[in-house]
Amino acid sequence: MSGASVTMNVMLAVHCKRAVPLDLHRPLKAYIRSHYSDRHATDADDDLQLVQAWRREIEKGSSESLEARRDVLLKYMRALTVMTSRFPIAPETPHLNQLAFTWFDAFASSKKASQTNIHFERAAIAFNIAATLSQMALAADRSTAAGLKAACNAFQAAAGAFAHLRDHISGKALAGGGTCTTDIAGETAGMLERLMLGQAQECFYEKALGEGKPNQICARIAQQVALFYEEAHAALLLPPLSAHFDRQWVANVLFKARHFHAEALYRAALDLHAKEEVAEEIARLTHAKALLAEARKGSKGVMQPLVDAVIKLEGHVLANLAKAEAENDRVYLYRVPAYASLPPIAAAALVAATPLAPLLDATGERLLAGLVPDGSAKELSRYTDMVDGIIRTQVERMERESEEAKARLRELGLPDVLLALDGDLAPFVPAKLRDDVEAVHVSGGPAGLPAEMAQLQDLRRVNEELLVAAEETLQLESADDAALRAQFGTRWARPQSSTLTKSLKERATAFAGNLKQAKESDVRIERDLRDCSDMLGALGHSKVEDALPRISRPIVAVHGDDHALVATIRQLLAELERVGAQRAGVEEGLREMKARDNILAQLMNAPGSQDELFKREVAKYDPLCQQVDANIAQQRKAMQQLEAQYQLFSQTFNIPEWKAEVARSVKRMEAAVSKYQELRANINEGLKFYVALQDAITALKQQCSDFVMTRSMQKADLIADLQRHLTGLSLRDQAPPPATAPPRAAAPPAQAAAVAGGRAPEPYPGPQAAAQGQGRPVSPKGGGGPLQFLQQHLPFFNNQNPQHPPPLQQPAATAAPYAAPAMQAPQHAVPPPQQQQQPPQQQMGYYSQAAPPPAGAAPAPYYMPPPQQQAAAPHGGYYSSGQPAPVYGQAAAQQGGQGQWSGGYHPQAYGSHPPQAMPPLTHTSTLLGDTDAASLLAFAPFPSHPPSPSGIPFLPATRPPFLSSLVPYIFLPVLPACVSSVTASPSRMSCSMPYAVLSANERVSALL
Repeated sequence: MSGASVTMNVMLAVHCKRAVPLDLHRPLKAYIRSHYSDRHATDADDDLQLVQAWRREIEKGSSESLEARRDVLLKYMRALTVMTSRFPIAPETPHLNQLAFTWFDAFASSKKASQTNIHFERAAIAFNIAATLSQMALAADRSTAAGLKAACNAFQAAAGAFAHLRDHISGKALAGGGTCTTDIAGETAGMLERLMLGQAQECFYEKALGEGKPNQICARIAQQVALFYEEAHAALLLPPLSAHFDRQWVANVLFKARHFHAEALYRAALDLHAKEEVAEEIARLTHAKALLAEARKGSKGVMQPLVDAVIKLEGHVLANLAKAEAENDRVYLYRVPAYASLPPIAAAALVAATPLAPLLDATGERLLAGLVPDGSAKELSRYTDMVDGIIRTQVERMERESEEAKARLRELGLPDVLLALDGDLAPFVPAKLRDDVEAVHVSGGPAGLPAEMAQLQDLRRVNEELLVAAEETLQLESADDAALRAQFGTRWARPQSSTLTKSLKERATAFAGNLKQAKESDVRIERDLRDCSDMLGALGHSKVEDALPRISRPIVAVHGDDHALVATIRQLLAELERVGAQRAGVEEGLREMKARDNILAQLMNAPGSQDELFKREVAKYDPLCQQVDANIAQQRKAMQQLEAQYQLFSQTFNIPEWKAEVARSVKRMEAAVSKYQELRANINEGLKFYVALQDAITALKQQCSDFVMTRSMQKADLIADLQRHLTGLSLRDQAPPPATAPPRAAAPPAQAAAVAGGRAPEPYPGPQAAAQGQGRPVSPKGGGGPLQFLQQHLPFFNNQNPQHPPPLQQPAATAAPYAAPAMQAPQHAVPPPQQQQQPPQQQMGYYSQAAPPPAGAAPAPYYMPPPQQQAAAPHGGYYSSGQPAPVYGQAAAQQGGQGQWSGGYHPQAYGSHPPQAMPPLTHTSTLLGDTDAASLLAFAPFPSHPPSPSGIPFLPATRPPFLSSLVPYIFLPVLPACVSSVTASPSRMSCSMPYAVLSANERVSALL
């Protein structure tokens, strides 16, 4: 069978209306000046000139392109919308009565009409917008896919513009009085809308042919094209269009209608031939042949391309008809039915008019925004409040009814119960429970808890093993120390391990207690896990719905067919849903009516009271209010029927018992989830605890190891020192006495007591000898100097603040036999360096200077001489809070400020055998040579080494090489805090402090 090729038919377009030039600027500005003010007229001048420019461009029709013309028309149309609410253009309005809008008819160019009515102007502009869109569609290149789509869209937009003219503007233009052209009448706009839709549908037909769509689809599209053209042709035959349009318009529209009717029959015949339905094929082709013949007969005035297309189609129809008849005569021998007995071809409408209203929305326009009369604005606001009250009342009524219906449905459990009947129990599962169960399974579920519990026990076992290892380390070291103490007796003067490891053992004991409590908690968790295994079994389903009971259908239907009962309930629910949707439409209708309700023009024209106008305008909302009443009544009736049917349904399916069982199942699962979360939280807390405790025990174990290592090093050093001590005593006993002895001072009573006790007194150089350098030991060369030793062992030499241990408190009853005599208080005094930064009321002693004491500070009768005086006075003074100190070296410990020692020695440092004491010696020494060991040791504590049992720092057993010559004398500091005045610099250091000279035996005793 032959088929027609794709042919681009000729389309029809509409010409624009022509306008008579009109001056808008002068009358509108005069009106503004007279009804508003000169300022308003000046402010609106630019907007008026812009509006005038748009109309002049429309009058001339000189736009460069159809798109530019369309844009200008749309701008002017929005301006007219703004002007409609601000200018009551009417013959009786002063100034505005000069605005006579005159337009020519688009289809009868010799006819024109004029009105002083802005709606007449708006109707003409809307017509020209639609005409311009039809011309844009005609200008598109339909041979391409893009051009065909553009043409189709433009025809649909033109149809929307004509529909807007018919529905919203034409009636107001005709009601304005005066003459009016037929082209803007509603009948004309309706006819042109159908014509534009037919041509848009024809574009779809061309697209379907080009894409090779099935013949059945093409037939349905062509049938709809024919229907659109037939509707347009029918409108052209009725008045007032029958006497207005040229015969060629009627002929072309009728020709296209017959053409596409025949096209639809031809495409349907092709489909029938493929199905071998020859009889119906012959009937449809025969009717198509008749239609084409009639079309050719009425082709006078029809455009030749349309005639050529019909002739071409007729050739295809005749050829296919001859072949079909021949096949039927030779093969099928079917009886050909009458065409009237055949079903009509179903049309498929693929196009619709595109609304023009969005393009004409002037809501955001700022044009002439300041022109609103005060009186009209107030009256308009009052009317708006009335309308808002009506709408608010009706909307609240509908919302209240909707909420009541929803609440009642929730009480009944509808439609959730019907969903549960079908197996969907999701509505009965709380969202939180669903999320919690999902989280339980994501985290491993109850099956994963034993593994986590085992991990908890492993961590506890690791911590216990670490703690046992730390305790064993301390026990082994303590046993080793006890063995050495038993071996060396009192010579093993190192502190016992029990005194040094007290804090470590306390921490270990605390950790052991923590582990014990944690183990008890683990046992409780494990017991809970065993006891709750049945409860946790409720979490075996990954979905909560699977664990809920189902609704059981009755074995015997007591209240009739249960299926019919369920179907009735579903119908009533659907009725409620329909009523609700209808309610939304009523509410939307109320809001749309309010949006379209603009009575500003009436307010500006109506004299006197506006109450009658408001009453008349508000009455148009009555039909919608009646719809609200009807809607509410329908809902109440449907709800009553639904409640009655649900009672039967609930009894038939035992819904109350089922709901109770569902609630119990939900509670069981919630309890199981809560217990699972509790167990998991406890296990996680235990894991965190054991991880943190493992770090702490590991640190304790490392500290124990470090302590044992340090003690091992001390043990080695102490054993080596004991060995050197024993060797030194042997050599000293064998050495001959010195040839000459250094000058000696008179032996004090203590020294005599030492001789009487059988211990040789130790000589010490006097002040003069010390000043001359006699008796000072000299370190050997090449063994390292004091400067290096200071940098390594003295923090304050490197500008640091050494941390002094707190002063030792000596009982008041103990008195050393060596005391420094008090000196006469000077006339003027200032506080010592240690107290110069304190408030005056806290200053206790003073140095003598020429300046008077500071204000508010009372002179103290007892003081310590300044360093300048200590060199001249062999016996220094002491710090005191107001009472003389009879014991040299004791006053500072008992009464001095902040533990500042005045000199002498502390009896606790050396037990019951105090050494010979030297008077306080103040000297300034250069600390750069190797011969200054006395100055170095006079004030040098060694904080890097542990203190002696009495808290006094002592020299390390391993001394620097330059100290090896200090036998038989060695100088020790009395206390680290005894330095009363220290001034440090890179090269010099001045110190005021006493020091003591010990014998070799006492040196060993002090070291131990």
